[in-house]
Amino acid sequence: MKETDELLKSFYINIAHDYSETPGARYISDGPFSGEEFRDKLLEPRYLNCLSLGIKLIIDFDGGYGYPITFLEEAFGGLVRKGYSGIDLLNNTIFVSNEEPKIIEDIKKLILEEEQRQFPRSRK
Repeated sequence: MKETDELLKSFYINIAHDYSETPGARYISDGPFSGEEFRDKLLEPRYLNCLSLGIKLIIDFDGGYGYPITFLEEAFGGLVRKGYSGIDLLNNTIFVSNEEPKIIEDIKKLILEEEQRQFPRSRK
């Protein structure tokens, strides 16, 4: 069972369980459970692991008490600012939110907007 749990952790993130039920603001300097910390300590390493294994990363938003837009933008838009392709991020990630389905569209929009800012010619 422990091996199964470890394997699951390599391609699945439930933010409320694995990070915080109450995500914070944008930057680490803004307080605990920031989007920046989530991106750097959990999201990016697991995303890279999934890419190396050729599998999609599953991110589950259920169980949390709300996600500030600044948290989401820094976590996901921040990956694009770090040089990751927004299109690849969308193609290699499965977003799950049964409790608040609109959050998935918000995240996709944030990623695509940042992709356009960073690489304006890539979306002609």
